[in-house]
Amino acid sequence: MATPILLIGGYLGAGKTTLINRLLQEAHGKRIAAIVNDFGAIDIDAALLESSSEGLVSLKNGCICCSLQGDLLRTLASVVKRDPAPDAIVIETSGISDPAEIIRSLLDPVIFKAAALETVLTLVDGLRVSEDAELWDDPLWLSQVRSADVLLVTKADLAGSQAAEQLVSQLERRFFPKPVFALQDELPMELMFGHGPGDQRALAPLRPTSPATFETVSWTAPRPLSLAKFQTALNLMSQKLLRAKGVVRFAEQQSQPLLFQLVGSRATLIPSPIPLGDGLAAAIVLIGRKEVADLGDITALLNEAVLP
Repeated sequence: MATPILLIGGYLGAGKTTLINRLLQEAHGKRIAAIVNDFGAIDIDAALLESSSEGLVSLKNGCICCSLQGDLLRTLASVVKRDPAPDAIVIETSGISDPAEIIRSLLDPVIFKAAALETVLTLVDGLRVSEDAELWDDPLWLSQVRSADVLLVTKADLAGSQAAEQLVSQLERRFFPKPVFALQDELPMELMFGHGPGDQRALAPLRPTSPATFETVSWTAPRPLSLAKFQTALNLMSQKLLRAKGVVRFAEQQSQPLLFQLVGSRATLIPSPIPLGDGLAAAIVLIGRKEVADLGDITALLNEAVLP
């Protein structure tokens, strides 16, 4: 049963460590394991500490934080083997590194079986980007942004509300169809994490941060789907949706239902550990922005994919 991975990238000073610190302390019931570059920079509230040893901190809420010891995949393997196993893994990339190579490593089929890359989140320093026009042409910054499934603008309060809104719009236009958000008081947990392959809540409706901004639809089918027609629907989903997740049984492989996940424009299909309910051959949750997503068109294409 694969543990979902959230890969966090961004330029130096974008706020990666601050975000990881918040994720560990506001875990919302998840056992999160964080693999970080600068272990000493993680500022854990003493009241939450359970134990601490060289390179590893355990929290009372079940989360752990460990330093990257040389090889990422070796560190990842040791984290996955912990008992109890983490519900999710957060990996911090270096601010001066191109995340593309890490992404390729994490998509290795052997690794993917134990720990599956679910979301690539890149932090954009709202203050710096607003003040440094040359950053938009920086090859490293561009690679970090283009590698992302989701962009999160940090320091929006320092840049000012109007400047932050303009930056979000600019990023949306430049890097369409990537979803772009400004980090406010609430962490957008449902966009950073799914519910995890092993969680029976995986087919429950996702709760968007702002009901006025997002639209969510739960779609089900009583019969298997045509893979070719599903791919037609997937093309539209990747353009219109922020996220989709569910379990699907295809006519071409009816013996094995597949876990479907879409984040931004990246989709995965892997054998599903989650059983489908009685009388169901597919169950998918779709979430998109109201002003962009036309969920009616998407569900119509999904309906066409269902075998007669």
